Amino acid sequence: MVNDSADFGVDTLLDVRNVKIHYPIHGGVFLRRIGEVKAVDGVSFTVKPGETLGLVGESGCGKTTMGKGVIRLVDVTDGEILFRRKNGDVVDLVGLERQAMRPVRAEIQMIFQDPYSSLNPRWSVGDIIAEPLSVHSPDMKRAERDEQVAWLLEKVGLTGEQADRYPHEFSGGQRQRVGIARALATRPRMVIADEPVSALDVSIQAQVVNLMQDLQEEFGLTYLFIAHDLSIVEHISHRIAVMYLGNIVEIGPARTLYEEPVHPYTRALLSAVPLPDPSLERPERMVLKGEVPSPLAKPSGCPFRTRCPLAEPSCAEEMPVLQAVAMDHEVACPIVLRKG
Repeated sequence: MVNDSADFGVDTLLDVRNVKIHYPIHGGVFLRRIGEVKAVDGVSFTVKPGETLGLVGESGCGKTTMGKGVIRLVDVTDGEILFRRKNGDVVDLVGLERQAMRPVRAEIQMIFQDPYSSLNPRWSVGDIIAEPLSVHSPDMKRAERDEQVAWLLEKVGLTGEQADRYPHEFSGGQRQRVGIARALATRPRMVIADEPVSALDVSIQAQVVNLMQDLQEEFGLTYLFIAHDLSIVEHISHRIAVMYLGNIVEIGPARTLYEEPVHPYTRALLSAVPLPDPSLERPERMVLKGEVPSPLAKPSGCPFRTRCPLAEPSCAEEMPVLQAVAMDHEVACPIVLRKG
């Protein structure tokens, strides 16, 4: 347990501090370590109770790895992940052993990207939703557990009678609702949603996002919402953090980030978002040159400098840090800060 000190804000639920998640690469006859993939390379952010923080970026930028690192589904190489539990204790999740992490997982749950592979096809929907209750509330009677499962199914727009059915009998949107019900079974404080609607039809995406917002309001949930679809992130998020190649390049209120993006990468992402109304004036399109570098061989200094239209020789010297550009709005680019 970490002392509840002044540097962990009273209005903070999650505080991620300089987290790194590196994967070693082995090769050669003796399988020596020849390199490492820097999937997450020094990420810091905070999340307040009841808030939705959107984490966005291109495929391979490290956002899913960051989400799994928070709940310790992958090992964290370095840094701190401080979480305030229901009893008020502040714990560093990175330092917890497997057994000590188990009760914390009742308070941090995850919704996975693929509703087809994240549900056990051999289990009924009722058993899938009841599993977290069996693990975290082993003394709960079977009748009480069945009642809780039926209640959860109704909360996500299904019916208690469907508890005996199997995942293959449901549509993609319905399966994701089952995944949401499973995540809510332990009454968590925080839910990590890893691209929860990317595998669904566009017509279903809005229904699932609206459901998540209704549940957030009813249960006081906090979301870390991971996605690459910027229009969906804008709809659900209070604040947005933009990741590029393992680093956060900009973070701020959702409205501010969409109306006044500062970092060139954020501006390029937003300029590529299709407009629902063709008559609306589109901002100037920014087309990035080249491909995203490999995490195996990240560029020195700013990882975005090889594609950045504003890059200067000094960008290769050191990694830029997040600096305030306005209230609650930070950007990791000294050039745009200097030019105002």
